Parts: sequence; structure tokens; C-alpha cells
Amino acid sequence: MENLVNMFDQLKEIYSGKKVFLTGHTGFKGAWMLKTLKILGAEVKGYALAPQTTNDLYHLIDGDNICDSVIADLRDRETLKKSVLEFQPDFVFHLAAQPLVRLSYEIPSETFEVNAIGTANLLDAIRLLDKKCSIVLITTDKVYHNNEWDYPYRENDRLGGYDPYSASKACAELVIDSYRNSFFNKAKLDLHQKGIAVGRAGNVIGGGDWSKDRLIPDIAKALTNGEKVLVRNPQSVRPWQHVLEPVIAYLILGGKLSKEPYKFGDSYNFGPYGTDALPVQNMLELAIKSWGSGGYSIEKLENQPHEAGLLKLDISKAISELAWRPKLNANLAVQTTISWYKTFTESKSSIDSFTAQQILDYLNF
Repeated sequence: MENLVNMFDQLKEIYSGKKVFLTGHTGFKGAWMLKTLKILGAEVKGYALAPQTTNDLYHLIDGDNICDSVIADLRDRETLKKSVLEFQPDFVFHLAAQPLVRLSYEIPSETFEVNAIGTANLLDAIRLLDKKCSIVLITTDKVYHNNEWDYPYRENDRLGGYDPYSASKACAELVIDSYRNSFFNKAKLDLHQKGIAVGRAGNVIGGGDWSKDRLIPDIAKALTNGEKVLVRNPQSVRPWQHVLEPVIAYLILGGKLSKEPYKFGDSYNFGPYGTDALPVQNMLELAIKSWGSGGYSIEKLENQPHEAGLLKLDISKAISELAWRPKLNANLAVQTTISWYKTFTESKSSIDSFTAQQILDYLNF
């Protein structure tokens, strides 16, 4: 994958005609992954909860017609097992989760069930799969014990989690490590034929995200309606990246894993360069500039749940071992994202082809 100019051809060679089991295919990041896999010629079976609104990206890309979609819960162990074993996948990408920090304060127990036990249920199904398979399990940058310092976290740093979401994802990592040692041990690759890797990505932005209490959807909604954007934590620093950065990174990791599962069966951080870890206020100003109009105000809220203020990832391992690197700086990531929402506002019927073109532009960037 070292020649990024030919990334489309290289990924197509890996995934064309292959069976890919994708959890979370109806979600924001999952729908981008689904569309990308379709463009690459993969046969996809998705497993996730139903999309929440008619404007979800999954509907906009006609998701039901580009994959075999199973609408079910990760906690439904028997349905999940049946779905995996009937499909006999070559690759598994696990994106399904309860992904929202603020929501995790409202449904903490469910968050742990979905993110930790749901991961165990998937690995339990894969354990029964009698064939070679490459599995990439997606967690988050928030798995690290956050000391609120400027130091970028490396893959071998201590795991932790203040809020239920972060802690549940750290628990998922412990589950993964246990299954990898107990059932998918590298010393017995010839027997089980399973490569297990973990991808940790930070905050992602991109078209089609309508999640509650997320910055870009809030910006898009406000600017579309000619309203001011309300900001909760303007000085919180996040490692912003366009959604295609981690999506393509996961696919690169999956390809490497399929060829050398012993070498690449590990954990990898995927994030922007350090200069693109910006305060929320800076990101908002970039978005308003890209839209061409608008404004914002800082919303002072009392007794709000804790959210991390500063969190950066060290991506040197992914750069050196996977030959992956970010393509879009913060400016380009925001411009690409805002152009999607403007296109959606002005011509909803063309958003499927526009999304596909953004994927192809990225692969050939």
C-alpha cells in the first residue's frame, strides 16, 4: 500500500469478490464503509440496528440494495452467530456500537452490554467459523486512560475510561485480548486461521452524520436553518479527521492482516497529524467559513456530564508498519464535509453519486 496513488486498484484487488461481514453498516461510519466496499467490488453482509431517520446515509446510498442487511442487536447472540456462520466471511469489520459519550450517561448498562458483551458475542461466533478470516475490530481513541495532557497516546499506553462509553470500549479491548490469547493465539494460526487486529480512531467528521449532540451535525442543521450554532465546550481539543481516513485505514489494515496475520494482528491508532488536533471553536470557525455564512454562540450549561478535554493519538505505528498516513488536513476535512451537507441541502437526489465521488476522489487523491 506504499503507493497511495494506486490505492483504489490495490484495495480493489484485495476486496473484489470477497465476502465481508460488516457490523454497524447502518450507522454513519458503517455506511461510508459499506459504500466504499461496494465500489471496491466486495460482497457485503451487514448486521446492525435499523437506521434512525429517512435521511440516514444508509438510506441515501440505497443500502438495502447494495448489501444483505440483517437488522438485529449485537446482544442477540444466536442471530449474530447464525448470520456469521451462514455467510462464511473472508473479512469481518466490527463497527457496531453505542458510540455516544453523552448518551452513555443515560444508558450506562446498555452501553456496556452492547460494546463489551456485543464484541464477545461476535468473537464467539467467529470462533466457530472453520475457515481463514481476517477480523478488524474498531474501538476508539477514548480507550486510553486520559490524563488531559498534550502527550499523544501510543498503542501500549494504559487503557481506562472516565465515562461509561470510554470504559465500555476499554472493556471491549480486554475482551478482544482475551479471545485473541485464548482462541486465536498467534502461535496456533495454522489451526484457527484467524487474524485479529484492532483499530482505534478519534473524532470523525463527514457527510451523513445526524447524531444528536455532535458538532458537525449541529453546525449543518443550524447553518441550513440560518441559525447560530450553540457550542458547549469551545476549548476542548479533538483529533479531527474526515470519516474516509479511518475507513480506508481499516481496509488497509484488513488487507495487510489477510496476508500476514502474525505480523499485523495488533492494535493501531488512526488519527490526524498533531497539527490537526484543534479546539472545537477553531473547527467551528473553519466550518462556517466553508459554508460561506453563519455564526455561533457559546452555550454555558451547568452540571453537564464529564467529557474529555484533551486527547491526541500517536499514529507513528500505523505510518511505519501499514504505510498509511492521513491525506486530508483539518481544512480539507471540513471543506469536504461541508460540501456534502450543502449538496444534500440543494440536491438530495444526487447525494448517492456525490458520496461515491468523494470516495473515489479520496482514493485517487
